Amino acid sequence: MSREYPRKLRVAAELQRVANELLAQEINDPRLAGVRISAVELSGDLSVARLFFNTLDPDDDPEPIATALERASGFFRSRLGRAVRLRRVPELSFVQDLGPRRGFALTHLIDEVVAHEQNVEDDETSQEP
Repeated sequence: MSREYPRKLRVAAELQRVANELLAQEINDPRLAGVRISAVELSGDLSVARLFFNTLDPDDDPEPIATALERASGFFRSRLGRAVRLRRVPELSFVQDLGPRRGFALTHLIDEVVAHEQNVEDDETSQEP
C-alpha cells in the first residue's frame, strides 16, 4: 500500500473544494444539477486525479452525468489550475461514487429484516394462550 503524504492530501482536499465550488456556481449544464464531488484521489506524482461524483438521488443514471463531466474536464482543469496554482495541473477523470447507493441498499435491507422480525414477533405473541 502506498504511503499517503500530507501534501498529496492537502492538494486533493483543495481540488475537491474548488471543483464543488465550480459545480455550484459556474457550471450551467442541467445534467450536472445536484452533482457533487465526494472524494479526490491523486497519483503519487500528482499528475492524475480521479474525482468521485455522486448525486442527491442515488437512482440517477450516471452515464449522462459522466459524459457532461468529461466534456467539461478542460474547463475544470483550467479553473483548478488557476485556483490551486500547481506547476502541472493533474489530468482529470471522473468516476461515480457508489458509496451512497450501497448505503441506501444496505439501509433498505436492514429495514426489511427489522420489519420481518417484527412480524414474526407479532405472530408469536398473538398465538400465546
